[in-house]
Amino acid sequence: MANTLPLKDIAKVIRSKNAGPFEMTMDIIFKSKDDYMMIKNGGYITKELISRLYRVPVEKIISFVYFDAANAIKITLPRPRPQGTIGETDMHAAQQHVPLMNIMIPVKDKNGGDVCLR
Repeated sequence: MANTLPLKDIAKVIRSKNAGPFEMTMDIIFKSKDDYMMIKNGGYITKELISRLYRVPVEKIISFVYFDAANAIKITLPRPRPQGTIGETDMHAAQQHVPLMNIMIPVKDKNGGDVCLR
């Protein structure tokens, strides 16, 4: 594969947060329109990838939205356990974005190909 960068080096913001007792939401906001469009058009972040990363069947993903006006991707998933129940480990869902940070994205190499502008 061509040279790659982790998503955390391309995106401006990668965060997760509580979306009620049964859902959590994650946002990926890009530094530039060019980076956002490269990710969107390249198909690097998909429902199928989110399904694998979070071990949630694709059909259980509540929303997966490319939000062009904000250069962002918004994802809403069911929480693994209801908020505050026994065994629940992240009351505010503030730690759930970590798997997104290390998604490896191809960047332009000497032979051409995709490019991430930072």
